[in-house]
Amino acid sequence: MNTLLLRTSLVAASLMLAACSILPKPDPQAVYRLPTATAMPAQASTTAGDIRLRALRIATPYANRSIDSERILVLPEGDVIKSYAGVRWSDAAPLLWRDRLLEAFRADGRYQRLSSDTGNIAADIELDGALSAFQTEYRHGVPTVVIVYDARLIDTANRQQLASQRFAIQRAVDGSKVPEVVSAFGQACDQLAKEVVNWAAAQR
Repeated sequence: MNTLLLRTSLVAASLMLAACSILPKPDPQAVYRLPTATAMPAQASTTAGDIRLRALRIATPYANRSIDSERILVLPEGDVIKSYAGVRWSDAAPLLWRDRLLEAFRADGRYQRLSSDTGNIAADIELDGALSAFQTEYRHGVPTVVIVYDARLIDTANRQQLASQRFAIQRAVDGSKVPEVVSAFGQACDQLAKEVVNWAAAQR
């Protein structure tokens, strides 16, 4: 009986190994981060009583399920949403955008007390909003990076909205390969982040 059980076990194990060897292995994905942000010159120091002296927290923006993912989205035509095969972002798009904003504010220097929503750090003002586009769209056959961010500045003491603004950018891709698409995303994010920083710093 023991010999029969042993033989049966060996046969079963052999079949399992054979099955594993013929199953297709998943293709490894190339992981892309946003290209390093272009250094921004530090701005002039703030004056006493300026809103920019207050602590600012950068919150992760809301996004729908398509955008809130690590897929590099592309709309080849119309409203059909696809993603580039075999590649992904290093993090979900809203997190990439939040971190790029934080980098831009730090490089700018006008808001000197900065944090993100990753830690439980008190802040006077919160920058939050919605990321409603973070994709490549084909416009007249040309791949174009499209990013749309609806920003809000919130007084954290009473949750009162201090200001709001929609920011949008379109940047044509210099080519059609994935590295060229990623490069265009980096350039678009740099430009849009600079606009957000200047807007936030202009508030009183």
